[in-house]
Amino acid sequence: MLKEKLLLATTNQGKAKEIKSYLEELTLEIFTLQELNPKKTFSERGKTFAENARGKSLFYSEQWEGLTLAEDSGLEIAPLKGAPGVLSARFSGPQATDEKNNQKVLERMKGIPFEQRKARFISCMVLTQKGKIIKELKERVRGLIAMEKKGSHGFGYDPLFYYPPLRKTFAELLPEEKNKVSHRGRALKKLKEFLLEYLNPASS
Repeated sequence: MLKEKLLLATTNQGKAKEIKSYLEELTLEIFTLQELNPKKTFSERGKTFAENARGKSLFYSEQWEGLTLAEDSGLEIAPLKGAPGVLSARFSGPQATDEKNNQKVLERMKGIPFEQRKARFISCMVLTQKGKIIKELKERVRGLIAMEKKGSHGFGYDPLFYYPPLRKTFAELLPEEKNKVSHRGRALKKLKEFLLEYLNPASS
């Protein structure tokens, strides 16, 4: 069977790994921007996750023939008035790293009691092909910002994001556990259901 090709419009290896593992059962050949080696790159300037995901997906879909999936996601913390928001990946500045970003969050949250450290992760996904939007998805998960980092799995703010139903941070969860409850996992579940029908219309 000839596999449809899907470009993951991301340079984030942690994100690419999560998405690839979730969609691996589908008849898709999945690759990332490093493999496409685009002539031009997209600059994220959107004010919302949806705007960034839409722009990124459409931009790269114009550069090749197959399907393009872009996802923009991040952390919104209530006591910080929604920060870091769309700046999640570069919260600590131009040379931002996960370590620096987490440290900045902890510094900004000093003195705030645990029960008041409400936060949510948001994931927006946009699937396109040759400049046309095929599907848009948005999911979220609510939690609290931990008093200190815990866990060694995941990436980004996972060591700080405490998920009350499981009483663990996302970084304390195994990848398969996190994918069942996370913002990205919830969006990927809906995307997978859509792609199953989209790629196999005769069987639906």
